[in-house]
Amino acid sequence: MPVVAPVGLIIATIIKIVSPGPVFFQQERMGYGGQRFRCFKFRTMKVNADTGVHKGHLADLMSSNRPMNKLDGKDPRVIPFGIWLRALGLDELPQLINVLRGEMSIVGPRPCVPYEYEKYLPRHRGRCGTLPGLTGMWQVNGKNKTTFEEMIDLDLYYVQNKSLWLDMSIIVRTIPAVLIQTVEMNRKKRKAAQAAAVASAPQAGSLE
Repeated sequence: MPVVAPVGLIIATIIKIVSPGPVFFQQERMGYGGQRFRCFKFRTMKVNADTGVHKGHLADLMSSNRPMNKLDGKDPRVIPFGIWLRALGLDELPQLINVLRGEMSIVGPRPCVPYEYEKYLPRHRGRCGTLPGLTGMWQVNGKNKTTFEEMIDLDLYYVQNKSLWLDMSIIVRTIPAVLIQTVEMNRKKRKAAQAAAVASAPQAGSLE
């Protein structure tokens, strides 16, 4: 708490400055055994953001063999600095409240939303065979580079093989994994900005 509380205060201040509305975001998620609980996050999207965009994107990822990339880089619903809070996982710090309440653990599969759970096959629902976590096998094994089915395989492996040593290994690997993901996201943003600059530059021989 001496570390988390000051960081949380800074994040809360930033959110209040860049976007009107509450600091925290609450959303119903699916926990152990498919039980629903109220999950806490720092708000990184505009108030009353349309969830239909995410539903469509999620349905596409579940039915395709594409990597589990988020919409963050091109999502107009995300508030300023929100993309960095999400990339660094800082938006999930309030979920320590869920850990203290026994609804989540430090390590485990990420809790899915109800409309995702409804689309799960029986095999997919096996990832709810343990408490959801702040970090897990998926986060330290490629995350956005993996497909939906690969994510499921990683989560099922954890459910079937969880131990103190596996948890400690995942915790140790989490910070490097987050930093690598952030660097890769920044590299993609630079490339996108360069491509946009080239596309908008006057072509040779054009009339101005």
